[in-house]
Amino acid sequence: MFDFSIRFAYLPVLYGVIPALIGALWYRWYSYKSPVYKYSLVSSLIAQDLQVKTPHKAILATMRFVLLLVLALLIARPQLVDQQSKVIVEGIDIMMLLDVSGSMHLFDDLKDRRSRIDIAKKEAIKFIKKRENDPVGLVLFANEAVSRCPLTLDKKMLESIVDSTELGVINSEGTMITKGLVMALNRLKHSKAKSKIIILITDGAPTPGDLDPRIAIQLAKKFGIKIYAIGIGGDGGFREHPMFGIEPINIPLNTQLLDALAQETGGRFFEARKSQDLAKIYDEINILEKSEYETDVYHKYYDIFMPFLWALLGLIMLELLLARYVWFGV
Repeated sequence: MFDFSIRFAYLPVLYGVIPALIGALWYRWYSYKSPVYKYSLVSSLIAQDLQVKTPHKAILATMRFVLLLVLALLIARPQLVDQQSKVIVEGIDIMMLLDVSGSMHLFDDLKDRRSRIDIAKKEAIKFIKKRENDPVGLVLFANEAVSRCPLTLDKKMLESIVDSTELGVINSEGTMITKGLVMALNRLKHSKAKSKIIILITDGAPTPGDLDPRIAIQLAKKFGIKIYAIGIGGDGGFREHPMFGIEPINIPLNTQLLDALAQETGGRFFEARKSQDLAKIYDEINILEKSEYETDVYHKYYDIFMPFLWALLGLIMLELLLARYVWFGV
């Protein structure tokens, strides 16, 4: 059963409009004076008690005020809010840490010339689809680290972000593994899940200027976060040169560092030399232990302008009918 409430998407609009309406109402009731017309027979009509004593002016003025108020609420965009902001799920909190350095454009199989980044993205999306009840987030790193998506259960959104990730979205001249890990750890440090992991995917070694890996290991131990490190491509790779054809490229993979990051934090280190290897690794990670916990999800908002619009049209029609056919001669 859903618990709903009403919010206004453009609430600041009401901060200016409501005081203006109240000021106009005060002026209408206490300062405004209607024009007075004198006719020769007025005293005679009053003497015969023939004057009309209907409060039509007050009623019409009130209706116009309510009409303006409803119009202001409509401009502020009323929405219905699904207040079910927490759900109980069985799973783990997962941050995916993806290398987007320049070497990720290489490919490793002459029979499958998809780049490392394309394979990593495809298998990551498959993995995300399988983790229906697990909040998953995404951090990218190369010469710097960028948080692309916080922990979320909105898998469609996350899959779209992963699919649209391209090399060059951040400076690709570098591989700051520890900086990326620190950012991913920061995203997980407030998690209430009993099991929290980082899946690190990289094809290289840290470049000069990166942080000391021991910092990431210490933080991971402090927050109880496991690091699952995946070295993609091994030490070799290929690229297609427009003039010389396929060229072998030697990009060193620091397997010793990746293994230390995993072993020190209770995770595991994997090597994925082919696309099939990466799929198997994700399948293995997919059978991790699970724990029940409560997690936040995003609120859902539903626009409900139609009831306000119908109320506005109804008030306009009623005011016109009363002014035109009921009190038109008063």
